[in-house]
Amino acid sequence: MHKILTHSVLAATGIAVVMALAPAGPASAAPEFPCRTAKLIVPWGPGGGTGVIFGLITESVNKTGISPQLQMVNISGQGGNKGAKVARKAKADGCTLFAIHQSALSSFLTGRVKFTWDAFEPVAMLTRTSPIIGANKNVPWKDAKELVAAARKAPGTILTGGTLGSTSHFWFLLLEDATGIKLKHVSYDGTRQRMTALLGGHIQIGEINLAAAVKYIQAGELKALGIYTEKRHPLAPNVPTMREMGIDLVTGTDRGVSAPKGTSKEKVAFWAKALEKAANDKALIASLARKGTTISFKGPAASTAYWKKTFTKWKGIATKVGMYKGG
Repeated sequence: MHKILTHSVLAATGIAVVMALAPAGPASAAPEFPCRTAKLIVPWGPGGGTGVIFGLITESVNKTGISPQLQMVNISGQGGNKGAKVARKAKADGCTLFAIHQSALSSFLTGRVKFTWDAFEPVAMLTRTSPIIGANKNVPWKDAKELVAAARKAPGTILTGGTLGSTSHFWFLLLEDATGIKLKHVSYDGTRQRMTALLGGHIQIGEINLAAAVKYIQAGELKALGIYTEKRHPLAPNVPTMREMGIDLVTGTDRGVSAPKGTSKEKVAFWAKALEKAANDKALIASLARKGTTISFKGPAASTAYWKKTFTKWKGIATKVGMYKGG
C-alpha cells in the first residue's frame, strides 16, 4: 500500500511539474494584428511640443522590440481636429492609435467638432505638462496672488492671451473658476503669436511653455507668476505653485493614447502594457523632464475615469461662461 501511495504521489508531482513548465495557453497569448507596423496619429506638427513628446514615446516603445512596431504619423490642421477625424474613421483592428489631450474636450465644447473623448477607446494617459502664468516684464504683480487681487479690484480689464476655446484659454477659465475673478481674453492663432504679444506688451498675461520660456524668464524678459504643478518644478525652482498662493489649481496638458471605437479589449490591453513599459524607461523620463514634462501613467480604466471627470469639469466651466455649444 505504501509503495502504491508513493508511486501515486510521485506521479501526481510529476504531472504538476510538467504543467508548471508547459507553455501558457491561448489566454495569455498576444493578440494577432493584421499589420507589421501600427500608426500613432498625432494631430499636430512634428516640431511642436506634442509632436516632440510623442516622437520620444514612440522611440521608447519600439526599442523594446514590440511587434507590431509603432510609427508616428503627423496629421496637423484644424487645431488637432483634422487628425482626430482621420483616427475616428480608422479600422478598429489595433493598427491605429490616436494621440489625445484636452483639445478633444475643448473642440467639442466650443462646437468645432461633434465628437469628444468617448468617440475613442481610452488606452493610456502618459504625460503632463503644467502651464505657467507668464506676464510681460512691466506688469506690477510679482506672483499670481497679486494678479488675482488686482483682477478683483478691476474685473474684466487684465488682458489675457490665448487661443479662444483651446487649452491655452481654458487654463485661465480654470483660474477664473477657482478664484471668482474675471479677465479680458484676447485670442491669438497660436503659441508664437501669443509669445510675441506677451513680450511686446500687447497683453499682460498668457500661458507660457516651461521649457521654451525658461530663457526668457532667466533673462528678465518675462515674469513667471505661478505654475499649475503640485510641487515647484526643478526647471523653474523660483516659480511658486498656485497652491502655495492659496489657489487650488493643479493641472496641465495631459497627453495620452486612445484607439478607434470598437477596438478589442485584448488589443487595448496590449498597447496599454507596451506604453506602460515605455513610461518606465529612465531615458524617456529624463528626456521629458528636460522639456518640462512628467510621466503620469494611467491604464485604460483609470484613463476612462480621468476623461469622464475632466469632461464634466470643463463642460461646467464652458456652460458658465456661455461658451458651450456641444450636443
